[in-house]
Amino acid sequence: MMSIEVKALPSPFVFEPQHTALVIIDMQRDFIEPGGFGESLGNDVSLLAEIVPSVAELLALARRTGLLVVHTRESHAPDLSDCPPAKRLRGAPQMRIGEPGPMGRILVRGEPGNAIIDALAPVEGELVIDKPGKGAFYATRLSEALSVRGITHLLFAGVTTEVCVQTSMREANDRGYECLLIEDATASYFPAFKQASLEMIRSQGGIVGWTAPLAALKKGL
Repeated sequence: MMSIEVKALPSPFVFEPQHTALVIIDMQRDFIEPGGFGESLGNDVSLLAEIVPSVAELLALARRTGLLVVHTRESHAPDLSDCPPAKRLRGAPQMRIGEPGPMGRILVRGEPGNAIIDALAPVEGELVIDKPGKGAFYATRLSEALSVRGITHLLFAGVTTEVCVQTSMREANDRGYECLLIEDATASYFPAFKQASLEMIRSQGGIVGWTAPLAALKKGL
């Protein structure tokens, strides 16, 4: 088996492609595109849109290398049966999950805004995980899907760094996966939050995982 070493922080990250998956978190229209839910909340979506070329390059690299690719969408059933009040009843009433938004009902499966952006659209054979929580493992089939494929290592990208990406990495770490976050393939509406998240993830010898720029992964491969 071929091992790949990536120059990362806090130490080199080593993985075998046949046991590794790329997990792209929530690159959805409502979060990234102008006129979507994210912008309607007053966020500068250009900060998230800036990483699309890097994520696209990372996705192409994963496909060429033969990595399993996983896409996640934060989404809920149309009847909101999987959205507890503790999550649904946050924010202004007109901006709550399930309410009509600029691109359809907010965070509801099948609505235009809930779709992954065209530049990163899944292809046949890639997994698409609809997650009702912040983390990719909560109330989803992701753990079983990775286990049956012999996956032990995960590369992470997507948005937002401090919420769904970091939550998913922490869930993965608790389940025994070794995780690498690609620094320029993740973003936040608040750059300081992204930087703090990177430092938390790789602190204390990699308490949650590793971080590295895309260039380091490309060099390793």
